[in-house]
Amino acid sequence: MITFFLVGLTVHIVFFLSIFDIYFTSPLVHGMPPHATLLPPPASRLILIVADGLRADSLFMPLHNGSSRTPYLRSIIEEKGTWGVSHTRVPTESRPGHVALIAGFYEDVSAVAKGWKENPVEFDSVFNQSRRTWCWGSPDILPMFAKGASGDHVYTHTYPAEEEDFASTDASRLDTWVFTQVKSFFHSAKSNSSLKAYLLEDKNVFFLHLLGIDTNGHAHRPMSQQYLNNIGLVDSGVAEVVSIIEEFFNYDGRTAYVFTSDHGMTNWGSHGAGHPSETLTPLVVWGAGVQTAQRATDPQPYIDEYLQDWKLEEIRRVDVNQGVLPLPYLNNTDHFKAQSMYTNALQVLEQFKIKMSQRKDTTLSFFFTPYHQLDCLDLNHLLKLVRLSFVSHQVSLCQSLISHALEGLVYYHTYDRFFLGCSVVLGFVGWTSYVVLLILKTHASLIRNPSILRQIPNHTLARVFMCLAVAIVAFLLVQKSPMTYYIYCLLPVPVWYSVLKESGTLTDLIHSAPSLPLWKCLSYFLLVALGVELLVVSFFHRAMLTLGLAVLSLWPFVCGIFGRSKLRSLSWFFSCLCLAVFPLMPVMGRESNIHLVLCGGVLTFFTSACFLFSLWQRSVLHPCDRQQFMLHVVVCAYVPFLTHSSLQQKQGLPLLNQIISWTTLASSLLVPLLSSTRLFHRLLSILLSLTATYLLLSTGSEALFPPALSWLMYVWINIEQEAMLAQGVPGRQELSTIDFSANIDISKIRQLKLDDIRRSYFFVFFIITAFFGTGNIASINSFDPTSVYCFLTVFNPFIMGGLMMWKVIIPFIIVMCTFETIQVVTQLSSRSLFLIVLVISDLMALHFFFLVQDYGSWLDIGTSISHYVIVMSMTIFLMLLSVVTHTFTSQRLALWRRPKIHFP
Repeated sequence: MITFFLVGLTVHIVFFLSIFDIYFTSPLVHGMPPHATLLPPPASRLILIVADGLRADSLFMPLHNGSSRTPYLRSIIEEKGTWGVSHTRVPTESRPGHVALIAGFYEDVSAVAKGWKENPVEFDSVFNQSRRTWCWGSPDILPMFAKGASGDHVYTHTYPAEEEDFASTDASRLDTWVFTQVKSFFHSAKSNSSLKAYLLEDKNVFFLHLLGIDTNGHAHRPMSQQYLNNIGLVDSGVAEVVSIIEEFFNYDGRTAYVFTSDHGMTNWGSHGAGHPSETLTPLVVWGAGVQTAQRATDPQPYIDEYLQDWKLEEIRRVDVNQGVLPLPYLNNTDHFKAQSMYTNALQVLEQFKIKMSQRKDTTLSFFFTPYHQLDCLDLNHLLKLVRLSFVSHQVSLCQSLISHALEGLVYYHTYDRFFLGCSVVLGFVGWTSYVVLLILKTHASLIRNPSILRQIPNHTLARVFMCLAVAIVAFLLVQKSPMTYYIYCLLPVPVWYSVLKESGTLTDLIHSAPSLPLWKCLSYFLLVALGVELLVVSFFHRAMLTLGLAVLSLWPFVCGIFGRSKLRSLSWFFSCLCLAVFPLMPVMGRESNIHLVLCGGVLTFFTSACFLFSLWQRSVLHPCDRQQFMLHVVVCAYVPFLTHSSLQQKQGLPLLNQIISWTTLASSLLVPLLSSTRLFHRLLSILLSLTATYLLLSTGSEALFPPALSWLMYVWINIEQEAMLAQGVPGRQELSTIDFSANIDISKIRQLKLDDIRRSYFFVFFIITAFFGTGNIASINSFDPTSVYCFLTVFNPFIMGGLMMWKVIIPFIIVMCTFETIQVVTQLSSRSLFLIVLVISDLMALHFFFLVQDYGSWLDIGTSISHYVIVMSMTIFLMLLSVVTHTFTSQRLALWRRPKIHFP
C-alpha cells in the first residue's frame, strides 16, 4: 500500500505539474533590438497616479445634488483632458493590474506558480526605460518594479507594511502619507541643486501608488462613507500635487498626467474575478501631448448606460484595453502618430522573429509548420508597404501587422501544446486503466482462468517497451526538448507496461461476465457516469450540487432502507435537503452577518448537546470531555461577535480575542487526539475542535455549514450500517462500541461489491459539496480579509491566505473522517474504497483536461485551467489527507491517566 501510494502520488504530481509546462510557460521574449521613435516627444516627464481599488462608477458618478465628490478631476474631464473606462483583465489583483499598466503586457501566467510579492519573471517596464523614476506608496507594489530595473535609477519610498491595517480608524492616511511625501520631495528639491538638476532632465517618471481606497473598500465596502470620503481626499491631494509640480517646473507645459486604477471592487469589498465592478476602472489623462476635452456631436458608440448615469454624454469618451496604444488620447500630428504605431509594430515583429527562429532551431524540418499568416518574406514586404504608404494608411497597416504578429506569437508559444497534451492524456488513461485492473485483481471475486494465453510473456513485453522508450528519448534529443518533456513523454511507457502485464485480469473479467448481474452493473456504471458529469457541471454551476443532493435524498426510499429504518431514512432525507440550500446561497464573504455566526454556534451547541445526551445514556463520559465541549462552543459563539463589535466601534482588534483565536487554532489538531478513540467520541471531538476554528473564520451564513454537513455525515454513518444489513452482510457491530484504534480483523474484511462504487461516489460528491457548498473557491479568488479579523487585521497575504485555506480544509476533514468511519463500519479495507475514489477523481481530472482551452477570453482560459488544477490538487490532497485523517481518528495522546472503566 505504501509503495502504491508513493507511485500514485508521483504520477499525479507529474500530471499536475504538466499543466504548468503546457499552459503556464512564460510568453515573454527577450533579446530583441530596441526601437524608438526619433521624433521629439511632446512631454518631458510623466506623473502616474494609481488609486488602488477605485471603481469607475465611484469616480465618475455625480452626487444626488448634481455636484461631484471629485471636483478637480471632474474639471479635468470637462475642460483639459481625455477620459474613458479602462477595461482590465482578470485576475483583477494588484500585481497583474500594475504589470499591465507599467510593463505594457498582461500578467505573465508563469508568475502564478512563483508568487506575486516580488518580481518572479524578468520583464521590461516604463520605469526601466526611464532616465529616473521616483515611487511612493505600498511596500507590496513598488519593490516588484524596482527589483527588475537595470541600474539604480528607480527610487522607492514606502511606508511600513504594518500601516496596511484593515482595522485602522482611517486607512486614507496611507494616501495622505504619499501626498505629504511627494510635496516634501519637491519642496526639498528647490534647495538641493543636484536633485533639482535630475528633476529638470527629460524621461523622468513619478509614480504615486494610493492604497487607501482599496484598504477602505476591503474593510468597509465600496458604498461606505469611508471609501467615498477617501476618493474625495485623493481628488484634493491630486490637485495639490499637480499645483506643486507645475510650480516647480515653472508651468513649462511639458508634464503629462495619468490618473487610473489597477482594478475595481465588488459591492461586498473583494476583487480578483471578472465582475464589471472589478474590471471597469477610470482613466483620466491630461497635460503635455494629451488631447483636450472635446464635445461629442454625435451619439457615442457605447451600448452601456454609463454616460447617462455619469452625466457625461456631451464629453467624448475614449475607452481603452490595457496594453493597446490609445491613439485618440494623443494630441500630436498624424505623422507622429503613424511613427509611434510603426515603432510599436517593429517592436512586436522583433518578438515574432525571435520566437519563430527559436522554434525552427528546436524542431525537425519535416515536423516544422510555420505560421501561415506571416513569414520572413511577408514581414519585409509589409514593412516596405508601411514605409511607402501615405501617413493616413500607415496606422491601419501597422495595426494589421501587430495583430498578425501577436497571433503568430501565440501560435509558436503553443506549438508543443497538442503534443504534450496527447502524452499526458495517454498517461492518464493508462494510469486509470491500471487502477481499475488492480481493483479487479485484488478486491473483486473473479473466476480465475489458468490459461497460458492470459498474458503476454514479460520478457517480450519488456523488450518492446524498452525499444519504445529509446525511440522517444532519441526523438526528444534531436528536438532539443527540455528535461520536463522527457518525463511527460516517458511516463506512459511504464504505466502501459504495467497495464499490459495485468491483461490476465481482463481475461478473468471476461470469463466472470456470465455470472455477474449485467443489468445491475450497467445501471451502476451509467449512474456513476451521470454522477461524474453532474460533478463536472457543478464546477461551473453550484446549483447542480443542490440537484444532486435532492436526488441523493431519495436513495433510502429507492433501495428499500426506508422499510427497515424509517427514522434514519427520514433523517437522511431532511439532512440532504438542508445541505442542498447552501449551494443556492450567495458565495461566502459577500455580505457579513455576525448574527448568523452566532446562530451557527448555537446550532452546534444544541446538535452536540443532543448527541452527547444519547451518548450519556449508552456509556460514561469523562468530565474533561464536557468541559472541552463547553469551551469550544463558547469560543466559537462569542469571540467573532465581540471582535466585530470592537472593530465597528473603531477600537481595533482586542488582544484577548486574538490570543483566544490563535490558541483555538493551534489546539484544533491537538485536542481531538486527547479524547477517546471510540467512534462517536472521537468524531464529536473532531467536530467541535474544527467548528470552533471555522466559526472564528466565518462572517455570515457559511457558519451554519459545518453543523449541517456534520448532521448529514452522522446520518450517513448510521444508514450505511442499515444498507449492509439490507444486503445480508453479517457481523453487525454496535456503532457506539467500535474503536478506531482497535486492530482490524483481517478475516472480517470482505471483497468489493457494486454498492461500494456508490459509497465511493457519495464520498467524492460530499468532498465537492464541502468545497463549493459555501462558495469557498470564490472566497479564495476574491479574497475578503473580513474573515480573518479575529486573528489579525494588518495586511499579510500569506498568513491571511493560509487561514483561508485552513477554513477550506476543515469541511474536507469532516468528510474524510466520516469516510474513514464508513470503511470500518462496512468492514472494507481502506485501500479498496480509496482506489475507487481515485478512479472517479481521475475521470473528473481527465474530463477537465479536455475542457482546458487556449482561446476565448482570459477569464474562460483561466477558469478552464483552474478547474483542472483544482481537481488534480484534490486528488493529490485526498491521498495525503487520507493518511492524516487515519492518524486523526485512530491515534491518542495520553497526557494523563484515566480509569479503565471510562475508555479503553
